[in-house]
Amino acid sequence: MKVRVLQRDEREATGVREPGDLRRVHRNPAPQLHPFEKAKEATRAVNAAKLDRVFARPFVAALEGHCDGITALARSPTRLNSLVSGAADGEVRLWNVPERRALVTMVGHTRAVQGLAVSRDGSLAVSCSDDCTARLWRLPVAHKVGSQGGATEEALMEYRAKAGLRGVDHHWQKDLFATAGAGVSLWSHERANPVNQFDWGVDSVISVRFNPVEADVFASTGADRSFVLYDLRVATPLRKLIMQTRNNALCWNPIEAFNFTVANEDTNLYTYDMRKLDRALCVHQDHVSAVMDVDYAPTGREFVSGSYDRSVRIFPYNGGHSREVYHTKRMQRVFCVRFSGDASYVASGSDDMNVRLWKAHASEQMGTLLPREKNKKAYNKALLERYKHLPEVKRITRHRHLPKGIYKTAKLHRQIVNADKRKEKNVIAHSRRGSVKPKAARTKKIVREQE
Repeated sequence: MKVRVLQRDEREATGVREPGDLRRVHRNPAPQLHPFEKAKEATRAVNAAKLDRVFARPFVAALEGHCDGITALARSPTRLNSLVSGAADGEVRLWNVPERRALVTMVGHTRAVQGLAVSRDGSLAVSCSDDCTARLWRLPVAHKVGSQGGATEEALMEYRAKAGLRGVDHHWQKDLFATAGAGVSLWSHERANPVNQFDWGVDSVISVRFNPVEADVFASTGADRSFVLYDLRVATPLRKLIMQTRNNALCWNPIEAFNFTVANEDTNLYTYDMRKLDRALCVHQDHVSAVMDVDYAPTGREFVSGSYDRSVRIFPYNGGHSREVYHTKRMQRVFCVRFSGDASYVASGSDDMNVRLWKAHASEQMGTLLPREKNKKAYNKALLERYKHLPEVKRITRHRHLPKGIYKTAKLHRQIVNADKRKEKNVIAHSRRGSVKPKAARTKKIVREQE
């Protein structure tokens, strides 16, 4: 049937027609001939919104094989079909995503893998663990591994630290990687000891991330509720911001070099501009428990977050609320999330020993589309964008089914927030004018900034 339609489209393009073909309709766009054009388009927009929810099937596959909870994920910058995962039993696996099988099992750590990173060319991976070691692994190419896979790989190098390591990230241009532990340490591939160490009064550093645009700039989050900015070209940290609650993870925007987003324990995510840290650019709300990880899409227009509330959410880079929420009955606490290299898929690792793959757009049809299908989808997308503020369309596109626990907790959270707002409003109304000033949500959680 698809071949028949393709041939029909080719004949229409060349002007050749056969009996039974769909005739091309020549439309006169004169407005006086279409008095109900807006009403018809509004109805089509409602129908497009309904179809978008009907065909929403975000879950793609589950990569099974680990024997403990997934604690770390990393993707290759150069290979779309590769994904690296680390588990709480110290095992690291390289996955062939299209075939949904493990290519290589890398065994060496004796405790939980807390961080994973892949080098700029995709040939090497770095892992760190609670066993006070970081290991360098070689990543084979998928087509060079046998069809059975499952081979065991040994580490190329082992780097020993003085304390357990909580996070790692690789430099985007050099053979360097940074680890987070008792402090921030900078390592070279060829040396067994750190090249440089950074410390700013924090007993434990949780995560570290390099800037993909300004490669020598990186940031870390600490157990003292702070995040710190560093530059390899100077010997000391640059700036430090302390918040009311702890930041679990951090990710830079790959398009906007100065902006980054932190995942916080207070159920929110905060986007900052590193040049002006006294105010958040945006506060991203919707999670009902601590946010554990965050990762930007390569386009820089949206990011994905995983939370302790057993859900995965996708946010616009400048939106206060998520546009998608993914969950399953069996998925437990989500510790790590990653976008794919083409921004079409999302990977999540949770406590139930599975790596799950999701569509970035829940109703998107993955595969080859016919020309008429492409035109129809583009038309429906334009209709939804044009009429997104229409109440009927807005109600359908915003609705998401939530698990009972998340729904009740979100409802309770809204009641608490509304009560706080009402109390603040009453205090201002019954105080001397100007004596009480309300604090904006973008500055409320900031304690102080240090330089």
